[in-house]
Amino acid sequence: MSLAESIKQTVMSGAEGVEKAAQKATTSNAKQAQLADFTLDYTKDRGIATHFGVLQSDTDTSLKAGVRGPTLIEDTHAREKITHFDHERIPERVVHARGAGAHGYFKLHTPIPEVTYAPVLNDTSLTTPTFVRFSTVGGSRGSADTVRDVRGFATRFYTQEGNWDVVGNNDPVFFIQESIKFPDLIHAVKPEPHNEIPQAQSAHDNFWDFISRTPESLHMIMWHLSDRNIPRSFRMMQGFGVHTFICVNAKGERSFVKFHWKPKLGIHSLVWDEALKISGQDPDFHRRDLWDAIEAKAYPEWELGVQVVPEANEHDFDFDLLDATKIIPEELVPIKYIGKMVLDRNPDEYFSETEQVAFCTQHMVPGIEHSNDPLLHLRSFSYQDTQSSRLGSINWNLIPINRPVCPVFNNHRDGFMQMQINKGPNYWPNRFGTPHPVPAKHGGQALSPQPLPAGVKERVRGPKFSEHYSQATLFWNSMTDVEKEHIVDAFSFELGKCEDKGVIELTLEQINFVSVDPPAFLLRIDNKLACRVAANLHVPPPKEVHGNHGKRTKFLSQVDRENPNNTFTAEGRKLGLFVHDGFDFGVASGIKAAFTGMGIIVAVVGPRKDKIKSHTDGAFLEAQFTFETCRSTLFDAVFFVGGSGAEYDKLKRQGRWLYAAREAFMHFKTVGASGSAVEWLAKYALPGEIDHLVGKLKEDGVAVEQGVVVAGSQLKEVPALVKCLSEEIAKHRAWGRDVSAIAA
Repeated sequence: MSLAESIKQTVMSGAEGVEKAAQKATTSNAKQAQLADFTLDYTKDRGIATHFGVLQSDTDTSLKAGVRGPTLIEDTHAREKITHFDHERIPERVVHARGAGAHGYFKLHTPIPEVTYAPVLNDTSLTTPTFVRFSTVGGSRGSADTVRDVRGFATRFYTQEGNWDVVGNNDPVFFIQESIKFPDLIHAVKPEPHNEIPQAQSAHDNFWDFISRTPESLHMIMWHLSDRNIPRSFRMMQGFGVHTFICVNAKGERSFVKFHWKPKLGIHSLVWDEALKISGQDPDFHRRDLWDAIEAKAYPEWELGVQVVPEANEHDFDFDLLDATKIIPEELVPIKYIGKMVLDRNPDEYFSETEQVAFCTQHMVPGIEHSNDPLLHLRSFSYQDTQSSRLGSINWNLIPINRPVCPVFNNHRDGFMQMQINKGPNYWPNRFGTPHPVPAKHGGQALSPQPLPAGVKERVRGPKFSEHYSQATLFWNSMTDVEKEHIVDAFSFELGKCEDKGVIELTLEQINFVSVDPPAFLLRIDNKLACRVAANLHVPPPKEVHGNHGKRTKFLSQVDRENPNNTFTAEGRKLGLFVHDGFDFGVASGIKAAFTGMGIIVAVVGPRKDKIKSHTDGAFLEAQFTFETCRSTLFDAVFFVGGSGAEYDKLKRQGRWLYAAREAFMHFKTVGASGSAVEWLAKYALPGEIDHLVGKLKEDGVAVEQGVVVAGSQLKEVPALVKCLSEEIAKHRAWGRDVSAIAA
């Protein structure tokens, strides 16, 4: 038998294995099954061995020359153990270093064959495995979760045609139009080079110096300083592909497409004081929230939506579809929702999965392609390059979390940490006829012909790329008064941290107006915004140059209930249930049971992490937190259960209860109390704030106003209490509440 015939026979004999792998790729747990082949179970009885299989009788004491003598270099186990430890850390990501990940699946419910021929967006019988990594952008891997920052929202679809990565953010736009400016942006936002301060913050001179001289960033700055960039939870964030992509249907017709993720639990955020406190109280707040929700089977969900513009309509707008600093307003192009993603499994090991996952914007499947977005093009170069550098080898694609679930054959060979044994030829064409190019009709990727604009080779941007202010003003106009106040406060905080007055003045000018020539624009975000920030900073207010265009959209506010993109639900929220020895068991257990059935997570907070006895003989609740190990900031709502006995007699001196109530009230959260705790809440915790509500309680049994819910201690009141409490929690915050007299 000739060598060529031998190779062909080997390939044919392996066809069954390839076919089985292809069949495995069609199942909903294909990625989980693949990862299982690389997973070691350390929970069972195992002996410690060296890397090369030699069992060790002692791993705690090194080999010495005599009882008190020097350690010997011949102790190969000790040397291997220390050497491996010395090399365990890999370079963290330059951006998006701090993150959390989860496995899940995507299920299509509405095919879009008129847009793309990609099977993942057309075959409703498929259940496609996914892996999602959420992250902050500017901070290091050891920074806190709740800093003001853009959040990465990177999604990998393990499709039958290969990996498809949508490497997006929680904001639909970005700071810059061109990737060539990305190093400057990140250098500016990172800690200042002379003292490595501040960590994971944009509130410093270098960042605002860059922003004030980069007008294209101002739309993104409005998103950045809104509540969007201090999200309540990864589970309550929108996600965006940011770029405009090209999709191609089976007829070869091309469309411009933007991808959107809409969270089932709605779009909700923290308040700034709360975010600052959580950074110290629980730096892992978002990571823990995601992990705990999945462990509790409260699986996060998002709807995938698309905005589609046929290629013939590319120039129908007053902005350029290729400009990543612009949105396509939904009044112009509605979002069509086509499928659902559910995250239902936590990683088995953070490093092997969440840290080593390597997303790339160029990972696209047939039917989805690059547009001429200049920010996208160099990103696609950069991601491939940085993953090779960070993971130490061009073979990072062989790391289990990065492997596609479909069979892979190509002529890539060698390199550091090559883990495959490749039999057969390593070039094409060859006499064996394999691996060979695959025609488009059989699934091979064949990029559609893209028209090229006429012109000469030069460093230039499209004419519509020069307008930077209209959509920034649109965003401001679309906010409620509460959200505008938060933006003013955020500008004031950020600029207030700057030492260079010139940076502050130039930024205020950019907020107020800009003159660009050619063409001449006298556009500004809003004079009132600039004046309010100036007043907070005690600098002269800028004069109004050009009137606000007055346009707004209902699709951007997180507070306005008219926004069809948002959802207000109590599902997935967390209630801190505060109890003391001698508490009213009927009320506490009734709330806990009802809320658990409604998908609301209830955490009992007591004087110790143990059984807390009620005033009913033999009845108790197990506390997950103590008064010292948690704060109101860790919950969406707090409820104080009344009771009787020595501990309740001393309640007015219980500092942690007092502070929890005041702090939650100041953060506009739902605050509740029952029985004897109602008088305590009115008299000691919130004096003068809810006296009229207590009076109303005597008549109705349950009373509610501006997110404060009070009730008696009778079991018959529990159903009404649960209803009122859950309705208030669903509102997210009681923004109409006056908290001016509260300090916590």
